[in-house]
Amino acid sequence: MVRFETELPAIGILGGTFDPVHFGHLRPALEVMQQLNLEQMRLIPCATPPHRQQPVASAKERRLMLELAIKGLEGFMVDDRELHRSGPSYSVDTLLSLREQFPENPLFFLVGSDAFQGLHSWSRWTELLDLAHLVVMQRPEQPSQLPDELDNWYHTHLATAADRTLAAGKIWPLAVTQMAVSATQIRNCFAEHRSARFLMPEAVISLIDQLGLYHPD
Repeated sequence: MVRFETELPAIGILGGTFDPVHFGHLRPALEVMQQLNLEQMRLIPCATPPHRQQPVASAKERRLMLELAIKGLEGFMVDDRELHRSGPSYSVDTLLSLREQFPENPLFFLVGSDAFQGLHSWSRWTELLDLAHLVVMQRPEQPSQLPDELDNWYHTHLATAADRTLAAGKIWPLAVTQMAVSATQIRNCFAEHRSARFLMPEAVISLIDQLGLYHPD
């Protein structure tokens, strides 16, 4: 697509299984939203992840957890388009769908630095920048060590401040707070009857307890 300048609101996109959602998802997304002055942050729960094991919680349960987690957060919203699409949830297909809905808005697709290092294994990965910007979230002190296949591509497309109004096409490395917490760790907390407080929103903890998610049989 043509990467023209626009003054339309910029939109952030964060995908994941969110099984369950936790502060390791939410805090970096908020910081990216603030650093890039994004109008929206769309959290997109994955239906069928192509590169990892299938979610424990159902699509409906994960969507509900997300809705509770972002309740009252201005600009945050749940986008469940992948849950209505059959087959593997490829990011490029999701970005194509978003680009059809927002043909001229700047789109910023968030990925963690670890996931970015494996980007060359993703389906049609070279098409991603035709559809959106890529925001690589990393710890402030984290060095940039990329496979050769990605290194030149990365440096060729690095963004500058002047690229802020482009609709797509640039890579934005941003330093964010990255908590040492994972969904697996949290599921283990519930399975072992340990508290998950301060790792995730209280409303999500209450729902998990209410539904008996991740608890041993």
